[in-house]
Amino acid sequence: MKKRESISDEEWQELTEAALEAAKKAYAPYSKFQVGAALLTEAGTIVPGCNVENASYGLTLCAERTAVASAVVQGNQEFRACVVVTHTSPPSSPCGMCRQVLHEFAPHLPVRMVNPQGEMLQTRIDTLLPQSFDKKQLFNALKADEESQQP
Repeated sequence: MKKRESISDEEWQELTEAALEAAKKAYAPYSKFQVGAALLTEAGTIVPGCNVENASYGLTLCAERTAVASAVVQGNQEFRACVVVTHTSPPSSPCGMCRQVLHEFAPHLPVRMVNPQGEMLQTRIDTLLPQSFDKKQLFNALKADEESQQP
């Protein structure tokens, strides 16, 4: 499948609306920090996600990661864009864990951070996560290990 580079204004708007709706469904009884996310897949599907908190905070799932997991379950592993909605001013960016997960699937993913008041920031995941850890490091380590095992 040929990858499309630019995201249309209409696609950004649809992603934003999906992320806004997802934020309303967030399960955030402890922090009250509702987050919604929406991914645009290479196939053109919009996959929403919301944060799901847990009394054991470390088990909390962020909106971006629930969107990624939902997309993968649906057979989508290539993403064109992501919108993250928070109720902060300025809009909040994805946390470090979410940056790493998004980078795994789309190292140059355009990301928009928005809030219901219409504020918007846009960047790319590789800007948010410079010098990331990725599969290249794992493959290089495996290759080096294999080479060191040879007589």
